[in-house]
Amino acid sequence: MASRGIRDRVAIVGMGCTRFGEHWGRGPGDLLVEAAMGACGSAGVDRERIDAYWMGTLTSGQSGLLLSEPLRTGYKPITRVENYCATGSEAIRNAAYAVACGAYDLVMAVGVEKLKDSGFSGLASAASRPTDGTQSSMTAPATFSLLAPAYSRKYGLERETLRKVLTRIAHKNHANGARNPKAQYQRVVPEAAIENAPRVAGMLGVFDCSGVSDGAAAAILCRTEDAHRYTDRPLLIKALSFIAGPADGAKRQDYDYTTFPEVVASASDAYAQAGVRHPREEISLAEVHDCFTPTELVLMEDLGFSSRGTAWKDTLEGRFEIGGEQPVNPDGGLKSFGHPIGASGLRMMYEMWLQFRGEAGERQIPAPKLGLTQNLGGAPGRCVSFVSVVGAN
Repeated sequence: MASRGIRDRVAIVGMGCTRFGEHWGRGPGDLLVEAAMGACGSAGVDRERIDAYWMGTLTSGQSGLLLSEPLRTGYKPITRVENYCATGSEAIRNAAYAVACGAYDLVMAVGVEKLKDSGFSGLASAASRPTDGTQSSMTAPATFSLLAPAYSRKYGLERETLRKVLTRIAHKNHANGARNPKAQYQRVVPEAAIENAPRVAGMLGVFDCSGVSDGAAAAILCRTEDAHRYTDRPLLIKALSFIAGPADGAKRQDYDYTTFPEVVASASDAYAQAGVRHPREEISLAEVHDCFTPTELVLMEDLGFSSRGTAWKDTLEGRFEIGGEQPVNPDGGLKSFGHPIGASGLRMMYEMWLQFRGEAGERQIPAPKLGLTQNLGGAPGRCVSFVSVVGAN
């Protein structure tokens, strides 16, 4: 792949994020305004200074009017984007490229989703269009549950050991979320409760599945040379990679449900853009798409944090915990922070913003050098994937 990238040419200079969770008394406009004004406040700019907007949402609106009306942006360009669960990341990517090419000086990427009053449960498939019959009709938990037995079989891992690994992932992310005042779930869940929770699909119990949430997040971006006008601690974009796969996993005999090829491709591209050769050593922390606990396990290997067949050992040894060598999902991840689809990718970047400014409180990682966010949408063998690399200098 030959992405040239925009390494260090664009900086994030302000971010805002609502608490994720159940916002029964608030609409998407309310959440958008809170996130957008939070970003403006952190950058020290009025919204009138923003030249253009990229807004991500999957189901909560169909045009830029979803943002222009409540935020009263006047007559500004607002582009609505969507790319499954990576929608928020897509908003960042498009906004960053607009700045890098010189089209605009100061832009905002914002994402929102109101799922709690939509009837979407997260445990059942939403209505879909007719297909050619090769797509799975299983629910998301059922589809992602296939990762667990496939991993166990390929690497000779006993079912009981794998269950402990998945429990450790859920426990870690809930413990991290307990330190996060904006997380949907803010309590530590005992490992026994995770292991004995009601089953949803295959090995997956209730605590192996991410929550259904309302929420919004926003970022303000400009050229790096202009960042000092807004903050003395900008977050520099080192790499942005987005991949849409061929969606042929269910048709291929060699696809074994122990990897996301789209993630491997987007990570490889992002590392090339950022000049990262050894992600296990060079990436200080990561926010990844832990929609289900086996997803995070597989991602550790797809991202190069663990060698193939060894992520389960690294998990049990605490490598990915706060205080470990390479913390993953220090804000609680999708599992604990929540997953309002259009905002999730921006929420991941919000944690990077806090961490690299030393503002993450109890979950602060000492002196991070490079951070990574990884966001996917779809299902194993049929998905899109986004990977970013960011840093403070």
